[in-house]
Amino acid sequence: MTASATHMSLPDRVEELLAAGGPLPIVAAGEAVLRGVAEPYDGQLDDAQLDRFVAALRETMHAAPGVGLAATQVGIPLSIAVVEDPAPGSPEALEARERTPLPFRVLVNPVYEPEGDTRAAFFEGCLSVPGWQAVVARHRRVRLRAQDEHGRSVDEVFSGWPARIVQHETDHLGGVLYLDSALSRSLSTNEAVAEHWSQPTPEAAARALGFELP
Repeated sequence: MTASATHMSLPDRVEELLAAGGPLPIVAAGEAVLRGVAEPYDGQLDDAQLDRFVAALRETMHAAPGVGLAATQVGIPLSIAVVEDPAPGSPEALEARERTPLPFRVLVNPVYEPEGDTRAAFFEGCLSVPGWQAVVARHRRVRLRAQDEHGRSVDEVFSGWPARIVQHETDHLGGVLYLDSALSRSLSTNEAVAEHWSQPTPEAAARALGFELP
């Protein structure tokens, strides 16, 4: 995003993004918008523009491809994110990661809190940190409070991989990247993960790379 764009109103900045058509450009780590706290959404966009923006976020998430995308990742500091996961993978991996399909959702002003003390550690990546993955220990189960795109309240408990996704995207809206809590010795290129660490769980990586799992 250009310096001049940051002085535009949020609706104008969204309109400028949407005018180009197609998937939106994803902001990479190092841009300040990823480190700021997103502005709570309170009707800054009219209904039609919000619908178009949500549709563009979903198109961008699919094209990347990814399972979640926060508005800050396309340079818009509003507390809005989209999530969707068809849960591909082998039965063994899906079971180990508790990865179940997550239907398309829009999360507006999301916040979460842990349900219990159990944490799960797995490799994780981010569209704003392309080419890399690292192991992150996250709450296995969280309670998410938010609104949907129509202003209806959301109060739902997520567990397993869906809980990981909503934590990751909600963290984005608070200026937090997954690398902030990742086990640094696990940091690996996508190619290294595919070649060496594609097992359902990261125990082999922990032994070889020298990090401890929770």
